[in-house]
Amino acid sequence: MDEHVVVGAGPVGTWTARELVARGSEVLLVSRSGRGPEVDGVRRVALDVADAEALTGLTEGAVALHNCVNPPSYDVWSTWWPPVAAAFLAAAERTGAVLVTASCLYPYGEVDRPMVEGMADASTGTKGRLRAQMWADALAAHEAGRLRAVEVRGSDYMGPDVATAHVAQVVPAALAGKAVRVFGRADVPHSFTDVRDMARTMAEVAGRPESHGRVWHAPTNPARTQAETVADVCRAAGREPVRVRTWPRAVLTVGGLVVPFLREMRETVHQFERAYVLDSSAAERELGLAPTPWADVCRATAGLAEGSTAPARGSLAP
Repeated sequence: MDEHVVVGAGPVGTWTARELVARGSEVLLVSRSGRGPEVDGVRRVALDVADAEALTGLTEGAVALHNCVNPPSYDVWSTWWPPVAAAFLAAAERTGAVLVTASCLYPYGEVDRPMVEGMADASTGTKGRLRAQMWADALAAHEAGRLRAVEVRGSDYMGPDVATAHVAQVVPAALAGKAVRVFGRADVPHSFTDVRDMARTMAEVAGRPESHGRVWHAPTNPARTQAETVADVCRAAGREPVRVRTWPRAVLTVGGLVVPFLREMRETVHQFERAYVLDSSAAERELGLAPTPWADVCRATAGLAEGSTAPARGSLAP
């Protein structure tokens, strides 16, 4: 039986572990504490992921090493990521395990058209350049024959267990009937990726040698505005849509002087001020994957279990 090491026990890592188990693999789910809800067929392991020696030892014999980790906070990326990324490269090179990385769209920077694989990683922001360099380093090692690498990118997450992403964090208030505020604009299209679709793509490319050495976009539904998305989640839970307002940009400017998270948000708020659309047609066409139906994404984001229903309050967009 194939063994996979999944590092990062957040929503993407946990759902990747579940997907791999469903495909018949043994899975080690790694986090700093090793704690978390029990997942059938998954063994939890505690590890400092910046420890290249320990990560290498754990990965020996595994067919793939999945990087699903997330820094502890937005403002430590520049110091936290480099040693962690180096540890993943070292472990993959020493063990022969395929390095499968869950990433974001930050490397592309500010764009004025739908994002497709192969676009230049042209970000000028600190976080975007950092993630771009991580992929450039992995790709260079792949092309040099030192390891095998592949990267999966998704947009802002929705779906089960997602609580802190841009839409998910306002859902509790919206479901309670309260008006909510979002960053950027509420009326421009934005792509949202279900964490389960990230997981399925991570599992799929791990076992396809022909898919390695490139970036893939996880299957993602057609873009919706933030206002439409909040309304869709409300309807999925049988609630009436609420008013969606926006935070003044001054909140980031002034608040950023004292709140590190708001200061870091200034680099990425453009994603919500203009159309931010992910094209996932390559994965759908070449890997045979399709996004989770939008109505199911919204139900899961509302906290409803798969297969559960809510009173109908109008239809959701396909």
